[in-house]
Amino acid sequence: MKFLRYGEVGQEKPGLLDDDGTIRDLSGVLTGVLTGDLQGEALGKLGDLHDLDLQALPVVGGSPRLGPPVAGTGKFICIGLNYADHAAESGLAVPPEPVIFMKATSAICGPNDPIVIPRGSTKTDWEVELAVVIGKTAKYVSEAEAMDHVAGFCVTNDVSERAFQTERQGQWTKGKSCDNFGQIGPWLVTPDEIADPQQLGMWLTVNGETMQDGSTSTMVYGVAFLIHYLSQFMSLHPGDVISTGTPPGVGLGQKPPRYLKPGDVVELGIGGLGAQRQIVIAD
Repeated sequence: MKFLRYGEVGQEKPGLLDDDGTIRDLSGVLTGVLTGDLQGEALGKLGDLHDLDLQALPVVGGSPRLGPPVAGTGKFICIGLNYADHAAESGLAVPPEPVIFMKATSAICGPNDPIVIPRGSTKTDWEVELAVVIGKTAKYVSEAEAMDHVAGFCVTNDVSERAFQTERQGQWTKGKSCDNFGQIGPWLVTPDEIADPQQLGMWLTVNGETMQDGSTSTMVYGVAFLIHYLSQFMSLHPGDVISTGTPPGVGLGQKPPRYLKPGDVVELGIGGLGAQRQIVIAD
């Protein structure tokens, strides 16, 4: 199933996308059954909704804004250099263990919300990534057990300010955490709809020009391993998001490097998970 949240910022309601592409409201179903929204322990119970009569759910008319499909994310964990060809274009070696950094949860926004170039930015960049949303607490889990802890998968744009990231000292977090640097969605797709998360095509265009055209099959460390690995260092809780890395084609890797400017249009997607469209604006 494809779960989503729709409405104005801070007032989103839970919904789902039916087989005809119609948004259906879930507010009445979730109230008193789960938590009233797609967050917390509710994420581990999404499978309970598979027997719903979708045609009986209220239709959401018009073209509402889509928010991030998950609310209340506690941790936004990112994996760096997880595609060998992206590491090469960045001039860096493939790491012997996953590179982990955090992206501030305040960066999270809807899939079609604008990319906001922060003040002082000169190198705002794009990164299409597969995001994994945790549905059940994971601590010291084995790789074989890891996928049992997944609520679903999403598209995310790990927007990055490269000068902040690499030229301003310290860790990468400051170049990854600016407002509207974490578009997630359009929906949360449950694992039963994704036969193999390691066989998903992914793409990104800027002003209609293809910049990234890759596949999750070329990840260095796959989804199950990443959940297992992270759970050795910290508990993963329902609603936590793991952004699993990007294939080559980012602005930093262009020759010469190319970065976003106000008025640019970024579109991106992953097979089976939907697409995003963002207009670039200045803060």
